Amino acid sequence: MLVSRFTSDLQSPPRIEVPIVNSSAVHRLRLVSGPEGVSFLLLLLCSVLKRTTDFNAVPVMGMVHGILFILYVVFWIMAWQTQKWDVKRGALLFILSVLPGGGFVAERMLAKEERGEVAVPAAA
Repeated sequence: MLVSRFTSDLQSPPRIEVPIVNSSAVHRLRLVSGPEGVSFLLLLLCSVLKRTTDFNAVPVMGMVHGILFILYVVFWIMAWQTQKWDVKRGALLFILSVLPGGGFVAERMLAKEERGEVAVPAAA
């Protein structure tokens, strides 16, 4: 007797419920903030190497960082609109994007928000 592999007795995989605070815009912002921070630090390193050695990777790293920064700003605007952050939180996340290492701080803040560990004040 042959038994089909596709029987109706198979159970469907369990559904994972995602809280409403975990918007995809916040997730995308969190995912791009780490690489944006790394690219900024690498661009600073390449700038120093350009002036001290014959190594010049600034044009390449500048373009990579520029693309990641533009993505960060686009995702920041989208997250601000969907999450209805107050001006203080939105400004903080933008300021972190222009500070060396700030992308890492932003990523940690957004990860805590995604996990629901921090109650984020929303604008009224």
